[in-house]
Amino acid sequence: MNELKHLAVVMDGNRRWAKKNGLLEKVGYEQGAKTIEKIIEVCIEEKIIHLTLYAFSTENWQRPKEEIEYLFCLLDRYLDDALPKFLANHVRFKAIGNFDYLDKKTLDKINKVQDQTKHHNALNLNLAISYGGKDEIVRAVKKVIEKKLEINEENIQANLDLSEDVDLFLRVGCAQRISNFLIWQSSYAEIYFSQTLFPALTKKEFKSIIKEFKKSKRTFGK
Repeated sequence: MNELKHLAVVMDGNRRWAKKNGLLEKVGYEQGAKTIEKIIEVCIEEKIIHLTLYAFSTENWQRPKEEIEYLFCLLDRYLDDALPKFLANHVRFKAIGNFDYLDKKTLDKINKVQDQTKHHNALNLNLAISYGGKDEIVRAVKKVIEKKLEINEENIQANLDLSEDVDLFLRVGCAQRISNFLIWQSSYAEIYFSQTLFPALTKKEFKSIIKEFKKSKRTFGK
């Protein structure tokens, strides 16, 4: 049976879920935030070590200004609400991505939560914000060059935002693409596409996906 150490999730379909239910787009995002809580609970139950969630991509900066502002307000509120739960459940929080475009308020909030949870080890929760897989690799190579190291796979991987390889890559929301998410770390990940829109993802379906992964055959090209 496969061990699931690192789970990556593309949280897609929030806007479509809201439209489908005759609600404002912001309600879809708020419901999506509640779904994150369910995912975290299951990951702790299943003793998964790393959970990486795709929250905001480098391409998302092209969305309307009002939507972007709302999403970062939601992030601010989410971190405030989630911190006590992180502390109670020993969840370690880390943000990954290119932070050059983030404002000081957002960075301060991220740093606060990271600092207060840095010694926790029940679950490593990584939130990808202003993140792009190609951008991550470019930044990693630049770090390798700055450190005057040999440019090889080992050194590049060590300088990525996340060095842990992904075991299971889950995308919900109907689309079947990886959308520039953890493209280096997912080179041998098992990929599962769910037709469920993210706000509608249930614990039952999530556990079923994990169970299916554990029974799958992984060969890693051998």
